[in-house]
Amino acid sequence: MKLAEALILRSDYQKRIEQLKNRLTNNAKIQEGDEPMESPELLLKDLDRCLYEVTDIIKRINKTNSQTKFNDNMTLADALAERERIWDKRLILAHLVEAATVRQDRYSRSEVKFSSTINVSETQKKIDELSKEFRLLDTKIQGMNWNIDLL
Repeated sequence: MKLAEALILRSDYQKRIEQLKNRLTNNAKIQEGDEPMESPELLLKDLDRCLYEVTDIIKRINKTNSQTKFNDNMTLADALAERERIWDKRLILAHLVEAATVRQDRYSRSEVKFSSTINVSETQKKIDELSKEFRLLDTKIQGMNWNIDLL
């Protein structure tokens, strides 16, 4: 199995677990004298099976990521962490630009006037650079995922 397939499988298990959680909640309490739509005991057994399987696949993904070379300086796990850092910084700067560019309509000269404390155009350029850096790194990671065998 390729790493990309394992990632898809992990996502499927996580969705299935969320669905089971909702179904359990929906069948946790019924009106006296009624029967639950689904057996909570069977749902719990299915939940346990899914949790064990997703845990196993996550361990294998983590092992693969930590033992696979991304380049001469990083493992795939390191590249994933770096990708996350780039994305987080990009989001923070995007929120900063949004906050700095909110228009304040003034109806008279006596109303409070706001001004930006950052250089919006320079910050936007940095956001664009981070977006490009993220795309390039993500593309390489995604490509590797289809070539790496899951450990």
